[in-house]
Amino acid sequence: MAYRQMIGAAHEAADQSATGIVAAARTVRRATLQSVSVFLRDAGHGLLEVSHNTLALLGFVLAALVVFGATRADVRHEVEARALDWLQTRQEARAEPVDPLAAELSEPDAIARATASDPKGLNRQQASVALWLSRKYRVAPEPVSRLVQEAWSVGQKAGLDPTLILAIMAVESSFNPFAQSSVGAQGLMQVMTKVHNDKYEAFGGNHAAFDPVTNLRVGVQVLKECITRAGGLEAGLRFYVGAANLTDDGGYASKVLSEQRALRLVASGKSVPVLPPRAILTSAPVAPKADADAAPKAEAAAQTPEQIAMLR
Repeated sequence: MAYRQMIGAAHEAADQSATGIVAAARTVRRATLQSVSVFLRDAGHGLLEVSHNTLALLGFVLAALVVFGATRADVRHEVEARALDWLQTRQEARAEPVDPLAAELSEPDAIARATASDPKGLNRQQASVALWLSRKYRVAPEPVSRLVQEAWSVGQKAGLDPTLILAIMAVESSFNPFAQSSVGAQGLMQVMTKVHNDKYEAFGGNHAAFDPVTNLRVGVQVLKECITRAGGLEAGLRFYVGAANLTDDGGYASKVLSEQRALRLVASGKSVPVLPPRAILTSAPVAPKADADAAPKAEAAAQTPEQIAMLR
């Protein structure tokens, strides 16, 4: 009996010891987890605080640099130049390889030589005239727009209707700036370059006859002098074409005036059908004997029925 009691007491003591060990292990684990949690929380708070302080420091430094750069023009320009160089370098690095031939032939300033204007930049009258001429004579609207602008500008200075100037260009060359007759009439307004070479001196020489704007300006000078000398528009047109002393100019004056009437209607906003240009056959013009400066043109004109622009 006593033995059994001793065995029971031993088992009870063992159970209590095991329970104590388990409880102690649980306590240690819980304490460890709490310690790790506190450590991680404190570490996170510390890192966050450091990050905030670092960002604040960086912001302060950046603000100081901006203020310093704003007060120093040389520093600001240096920074801008370096930034621009960096952006250009990146752009060039992204760009596709350039064809060597294209690079050799490129000329960015070539546009300065172009006789062209955007029709959208014209006023309503000019735009209507430019687009109508473009359709009728099958030429690009941009160069015609530039010529229309010039006709309005030069016409105002010379006291001539711009539609008259444009009508003469249409009849003489159909807006071909490189046109040349067999007797030497050249360019848009078919001016006799050799006869009026003095007028081209102000533009650098006779080759300027093939610059559309220059040819227009010289042609207007010739036309103005013809009208003044003849005493009227229709007679002046006969002088211009070289038929001053003839009874028939081959329909030249009527053709020009008809074209001018159409252009005036277009400029006024009227709808005018676009008809293809018709050739005008003129009689061989003979220059008046009283004008010595017309002699070279008269001799050439006597050999051909073509229209020629000259000052009598």
